[in-house]
Amino acid sequence: MNKFWNWVRNEDTGAAELIFNGPISEDTWFGDEITPAMFRNELSKVCGDLTVWLNSPGGDVFAASQIYTMLRSHKGKVTVKIDGIAASAASVVAMAGDETLIAPTGMLMIHNPSTVAFGNKEAMLKAIELLDEVKESIINAYEEKSGLSRSKIARMMDEETWLNAKKAQSLGLVDGILFASGQPQPKPEEDEPDEDDENTPKQDEPKEDNLTAMSYSRAATMQSLMQKVSAERRGTPVDQLMSRLNLLKY
Repeated sequence: MNKFWNWVRNEDTGAAELIFNGPISEDTWFGDEITPAMFRNELSKVCGDLTVWLNSPGGDVFAASQIYTMLRSHKGKVTVKIDGIAASAASVVAMAGDETLIAPTGMLMIHNPSTVAFGNKEAMLKAIELLDEVKESIINAYEEKSGLSRSKIARMMDEETWLNAKKAQSLGLVDGILFASGQPQPKPEEDEPDEDDENTPKQDEPKEDNLTAMSYSRAATMQSLMQKVSAERRGTPVDQLMSRLNLLKY
């Protein structure tokens, strides 16, 4: 069976390394996913320090929560190294590292959770309420890692924020940049007032130059994602498809 992760052994140190590459899924639908339950079984066989090489566009929010918790509970230092992208639910997994590093070319993205719901007005309101609670649970992971205020993190999620390596480090969402010379820069203190504090004047955030800041089009990103989802779901039985639509995605 193919799976979105694989174990290797570092030839120099003998330490265990986890290659985490691909989408995160709660259940297997097409035979190429792996469940957190199976992931837990293999993780329990690994002792000591662990390095996680992370490159994932995200996926199921609850599956990511389980993997985050497993890594946080691991007996030994967990080092997460983002070598490609840690987007959406995968950015939550990145927060599980005792030390989180990112490649100079790596990207981290955070946004609001989403789902598909159907039914009457009450069902829609329940779906909105659930999404609000899931967002708060995700903020917990970012807040603990970075020390940023919840209101700032919430705004970043609302805006679907893409972060290059330097920006991610300056916000404290990663601890350092791979291959960088010298020691990692210290995390900056929170200097932006909370959004709900109306009496505190807001300060403009410092602007980065074009060489260090990158932004992506939400429309282009969504179009690319929907093309992949459409291709993936071709030929899927209707009952399986409807069940899958109800999964919370992040």
